[in-house]
Amino acid sequence: MARIRIIGRGAALCMAIGLLGGCVVGPDYRRVDPHVPMAWSSPQENGIDAGGVVPSTWWMAFHDPELDSLIQRAEQSNLDLLVAEARLRQARAIRAASAAEFGPTIDTNVSAYRQRQSLDQPLVGSLLLPANVSPEYKVYQAGFDAAWEIDLFGGKRRALDAADAEWQSAIETRNDVLVSLLAEVARNYVELRGAQQRLEIVRRDLVLQNETIELIDARVRGGIATDLDLRSASALEDSMRASLAPLEAKVRASIYGLATLLGLQSGELVAELAPAAAVPLGPPQVPIGLPSSLLQRRPDVRRAERQLAAETARIGVAKSDWFPKFSLTGDIGSESVTTGQWFTPNSRFWSFGPSFQWRIFDFGRIRAEVNAQTAVQEAALATYQKAVLTSLQEVESAMVAYAQEQNRHRALADAVEDNQRSLELVTSLYRKGRVNYLDVLDVQRTLYQANDQLATSDQAVALDLIVLYKSLGGGWESLPPVSTTPPTEVSTNSSHPPAR
Repeated sequence: MARIRIIGRGAALCMAIGLLGGCVVGPDYRRVDPHVPMAWSSPQENGIDAGGVVPSTWWMAFHDPELDSLIQRAEQSNLDLLVAEARLRQARAIRAASAAEFGPTIDTNVSAYRQRQSLDQPLVGSLLLPANVSPEYKVYQAGFDAAWEIDLFGGKRRALDAADAEWQSAIETRNDVLVSLLAEVARNYVELRGAQQRLEIVRRDLVLQNETIELIDARVRGGIATDLDLRSASALEDSMRASLAPLEAKVRASIYGLATLLGLQSGELVAELAPAAAVPLGPPQVPIGLPSSLLQRRPDVRRAERQLAAETARIGVAKSDWFPKFSLTGDIGSESVTTGQWFTPNSRFWSFGPSFQWRIFDFGRIRAEVNAQTAVQEAALATYQKAVLTSLQEVESAMVAYAQEQNRHRALADAVEDNQRSLELVTSLYRKGRVNYLDVLDVQRTLYQANDQLATSDQAVALDLIVLYKSLGGGWESLPPVSTTPPTEVSTNSSHPPAR
């Protein structure tokens, strides 16, 4: 009994050390705050407001109920988002499994089998057994085995830190998928409406051109105009008609793209979206916030930071192999050769005590693994820094593109107005016989191109605004937030600060 008490006190001491946390190996993660400028370098013009807050439901600023409906349905049924949600649940389960490593493992077993000893083995064969003693017998056994590895040097704590960070990284991956999804839905919708608007312009111009051809044909019959004038007018009509096919194809491609984003068959949105509508107009003011807030808004930046935290924690996991591992093991049960004596006191057995394991001749491999994981952590740091720089560059570029496209749009609108007046003037002069039809044709072509460019610019302004909102990381807040509270809390009393 004295021996049992000594083992019990030793086990209690080991247990106390483990619960106190001991020393946690590896570097403590400190959140890296890279330098970002205090203000944007690009000028804030044409409605861009650096002092505002990026709206979470930015697409509602277009005031298009159809776009709102498409985005709402995409949030519910997009397959990429469903994949990201499944990966998030997977990361959550892995984190829970890592937390469970702190507890003991208990196995139970029940067995009943018949066994025969060899009479030719050295020990049994040297004995003179009575004739009534058979080498065959039955064995009945039932019991429990338990083992508990004490996290004395924090290897499990570091593994849990890494699992925590991976789980939080999965949350940001899901958020990043949502940001891209919202932008893709909006982009396809704007391209659809832009192609429909350009189709309407071409069809309207075709009607006008047909009227012009009828007028020229009448003048040819009257001897006032020439066949060259009629051929030139017909050639312009043919050129206009040729532009219908690619625009029709673009309309269908955009509808099919939207259907895929909503998890539907290609043709399921044709009836809903085939009727033409105007390109949605953005708001007069576009709040973008300050560069410092970008690090908290962009899911890809947040994901890179969480990956850095995970790789930092894994250095500690690798370093924990330098140190010995202490465990408490034990088993208790009952064993008998007859069922009648299976659970009698004489059939009971048990064992309990600490165990020690140390891979003292494997230090070369452990050192290499620590060096390899350190390199992985350094790569994760560089990836995070690059993500920050990329996010700043994307916002700056999107700001410039959006502002400059608005300047281009105003110039094109003025050009359309001027060309419209020029066409009215040259048409009047042609009817009076003061200019030939080639002059009219040049103005018609210029006006047709200006109208098409203006319609394209309408689409480009909206698309550039979508790109700006995407680069700002807006939209992921529209879904119900995912709790960042770990699914299973384990008290380890670790002395090092949390990873986040």
